[in-house]
Amino acid sequence: MQILTIDIGAGTQDILLFDSERTPENCLKLVMPSPTLLISERIKRATTARLPLLITGVIMGGGPCSWAVEAHRRAGLRVLATADPARTFDDDLDLVQRELGVEIVADEVARKLISHDDLAHVEFRDFDYVAIQGAFAAFGMKLAPDGLALAVFDHGAAPPGVSDRQFRMDYLVERLQHDRRLSRFAFRGGEVPAIMTRLVALAETATAQAGLPVVVMDTAPAAVLGALDDPVVANQPDALIANAGNFHTLAFQYRDGQFVRLFEHHTGLLNPSSLAGWLRALADGSISHARVFADHGHGALLLDETPVPLEFLAVTGPRQAMLRDVGLPAYFAVPHGDQMLAGCFGLLRACADVEPAWREPITAALAGQAARGLW
Repeated sequence: MQILTIDIGAGTQDILLFDSERTPENCLKLVMPSPTLLISERIKRATTARLPLLITGVIMGGGPCSWAVEAHRRAGLRVLATADPARTFDDDLDLVQRELGVEIVADEVARKLISHDDLAHVEFRDFDYVAIQGAFAAFGMKLAPDGLALAVFDHGAAPPGVSDRQFRMDYLVERLQHDRRLSRFAFRGGEVPAIMTRLVALAETATAQAGLPVVVMDTAPAAVLGALDDPVVANQPDALIANAGNFHTLAFQYRDGQFVRLFEHHTGLLNPSSLAGWLRALADGSISHARVFADHGHGALLLDETPVPLEFLAVTGPRQAMLRDVGLPAYFAVPHGDQMLAGCFGLLRACADVEPAWREPITAALAGQAARGLW
């Protein structure tokens, strides 16, 4: 069985072609620029060419592509967008038009404008199956997986007047309060909660492009779950596991092998010292949602305030260097020998939980029971 597994972040998209007939270390993998980075470069070229910009597609991750659109507007150039991709900038389309200067146009208007040579057209989406097929084809591989497993970070669609940080935190609480399995953040394609609009768009895009069964998941829990595939981490019942992403940092505290609390913050607002302080507070149970939220983070969830000795900290994520030399017992997790693919291995573990037909081939291969021959 083959599953195309992709952890889609702000800086990179980390791609693992899982094959149940191969050991995890022999599966094919790519670490490539993220979709938002690729699209931002196309927007920058339109800015240089002094062309109006037309955006179609669906809601996707912001960051670089949003900043490029803002720079395009500051250069005095028009930006037109259909409603769905415009929600990449903000769920409130009135705000998008009023404060960002993006002109919202109907889908039928956009279809007529696409053919015009005097504007630049970009399509927003977090997943491009054709591009990934082409990457494999360049090395003589015909990509034909049995399913897809994809992860993105999703704030969700907060109602007007509700903080998107609080909205996401409420979602985390709702998913974990009564069932502490991290696979609670993974969904089969047609079962994604409607409020998680980026995950919904990702599942619909993947289904339309590839016509395959798809599982989608939040990136941060996927990375934490993947870290547990490192046997050093798995053997620590009281592990504190932190994923330092380019945009967001999330940490889970375990006690006796069970999740007890978490916190989530914006990586750009943290430095090594402040991050270490939050992790110490998470371990000793003194952290609070109000304190993290007041610091412009998402917040904290405490199911149990009993202190846990901070004797082992597992670290993943592209910003993991923040936790070097800060006086914490940091171990940099390498599930199946590759720290960049922690999210992909977490995705696979979640797939084994939510897709019963995939369970046996995934668990057997990750346990090292796959065939050991080459391709």
